[in-house]
Amino acid sequence: MESSAQADGARTGDHPTEAAGSPVLLREPAEGTPPVVTDAAALAEACARLAAGTGAVAVDTERASGYRYWPKAYLVQLRRAGSGTVLVDPIALEGELAPLREVLNDTEWVLHAASQDLPCLAELDLHPRSLFDTELAGRLAGYERVALGTLVELLLGYTLEKGHSAADWSKRPLPVDWLNYAALDVELLNELRERLEGELAEQGKLEWARQEFEAVRTAPAPAPRAEPWRRTSGVHKIRSPRGLAAVRELWQARDELARKRDRAPSRVLPDSAIINAVTADPKTVEELQTLPVFSGRVQRKYTASWLRHLQAAKALPAGELPAAAQPNDGPPPVNRWADKDPDAAARLSAARAALAAIAEERRLPVENLMLPDLVRRTCWRPPATVSEDAVAETLRAGGARPWQVELTTAALAKALQAVAS
Repeated sequence: MESSAQADGARTGDHPTEAAGSPVLLREPAEGTPPVVTDAAALAEACARLAAGTGAVAVDTERASGYRYWPKAYLVQLRRAGSGTVLVDPIALEGELAPLREVLNDTEWVLHAASQDLPCLAELDLHPRSLFDTELAGRLAGYERVALGTLVELLLGYTLEKGHSAADWSKRPLPVDWLNYAALDVELLNELRERLEGELAEQGKLEWARQEFEAVRTAPAPAPRAEPWRRTSGVHKIRSPRGLAAVRELWQARDELARKRDRAPSRVLPDSAIINAVTADPKTVEELQTLPVFSGRVQRKYTASWLRHLQAAKALPAGELPAAAQPNDGPPPVNRWADKDPDAAARLSAARAALAAIAEERRLPVENLMLPDLVRRTCWRPPATVSEDAVAETLRAGGARPWQVELTTAALAKALQAVAS
């Protein structure tokens, strides 16, 4: 790695790619590996430093997705001008974070892909007053690739050390190289925000971005999925209601066990094993244990339980079997529109073409210009009277932001008058 002095010089001087010809690789924070805050005294000291800093606070979290059932934060990374970087272990602190709430809940946060971090931070009763999302800002600014490392390299001239995003962050103690990785995720976030904010202002998109950020900040928690077991990978291979009932039984049993053990469901029993068991239809424990996964040493002690759930599905009355497909209150799949409603298919084709033209002109991803689901719903069931006012109201009711309504209403009102030829 470049020395801290060299890296700091590059940050305050010319863009590194201009000065040195290639990005500066960062393997550890410029100020060294921050200590992890694990007790009340260290938290009080860290919060005093954060309170003495200025400007927005860069925020990130590390979870243990793929290892643990609950998507909680196992590490919270913070950085503020004049404060340095702070790493907080909310597990060691047992959620006793009152001093941190006093500092953070009245500040602006800078996050990358904020919707991924906000839920686990909300569980800690940490809520931003306002936010700036660098991933979303990158999309609105017209960048095709918006991963944090990509944007940092393109705009700031640094390459961030990679390799631990999918690690088991519930592990304790956390290795030093993991802590460096975590700290680097907020090391340049405020600088990245400044660059992106400047670009958005130059492109006349800063107000659009602010509306998008506020929509992310205030978004309600998603409603629980109806019949979540239908998302089992490979479930499309199971055609009969009785087979689907077996998938449901195994999925629910796995979910209950995973919840109790705080283990990722896929580590309790992979989706592929559920589908294999339903397809093979074993009659005995021994038959089940011949299947992949179920033959393993750990799984063998659970096979009797898995078999009981398979047998329970067989004993269900016909009236308790799941439907072949999940009920859907939205439009049918687009590939069926031409047969079901040719005019709706024509409206959708015209709307997509119109939105694509606007997105290209404004250098925006079309999905950020208007949510595809809202476009489909509007084209399938347009307002009774297609006027710009009616279309604008439909879009607002569907969650579109003012900037989106302003840009798209006229084009969509025209597209919604298309008919099949």
